[in-house]
Amino acid sequence: MDRQPNSPRAIINISDLCRRYQMGDTTINALSGINLEILPNEYVAIMGPSGSGKTTLMNMIGCLDSPDSGSYELNGTIVSALGDRQLARIRNKEIGFVFQTFNLLARATALHNVELPLIYAGLNHKERADKTLHALDQVGLLDRANHKPGEMSGGQRQRVAIARALVTEPSIILADEPTGNLDSKTGNEIMTLFDDLHRNGQTIILVTHEANIAAHSNRQIHLLDGGIETDTGKALH
Repeated sequence: MDRQPNSPRAIINISDLCRRYQMGDTTINALSGINLEILPNEYVAIMGPSGSGKTTLMNMIGCLDSPDSGSYELNGTIVSALGDRQLARIRNKEIGFVFQTFNLLARATALHNVELPLIYAGLNHKERADKTLHALDQVGLLDRANHKPGEMSGGQRQRVAIARALVTEPSIILADEPTGNLDSKTGNEIMTLFDDLHRNGQTIILVTHEANIAAHSNRQIHLLDGGIETDTGKALH
């Protein structure tokens, strides 16, 4: 597919993005002039060896870090120019995070874990309840709504984490090694869930080092030394 720079259809537009870290007297170029465009409902896997820049790029896309230079536009907002408080609002509204370690509150029920982003967003109780139950239904966990993480399997905990990512109806789901703590059977079930979400219109970005996980995506971006080495796709828009 030919992608025109700064396409008005793109949900993510990244132009000449650079991020450097100082380690003693050494400057590490974690990202060196990244140019990237992602359209709505793309299913993208970001891959690369350790030190390639994939974690830094994930942090940039997730508004967890800011670039030294270049621009990042997410769903029409130039987020690369925003301050910490504004970035936090964008994160809560536009991005649903799914982490390898689930990041659930151990003493809270699945219902409350999923509801948390809506509390931060200031929704009233009725809106929170409706959206939370819908998100749990999307991942097939309505019957576990009142269970705590310790009462659930690893796969069920990751489903709760995915429901929490979905509950704000974000522009993108950003998943970092989402099957890393799961056995292969459970991991396949989680990836089937991601496939279903994608078929229903969700934009998904996976960060993974596993080829079998990346194979679920329609587009694979390989990083090397802070730059994009290859950007391949199949069945793209």
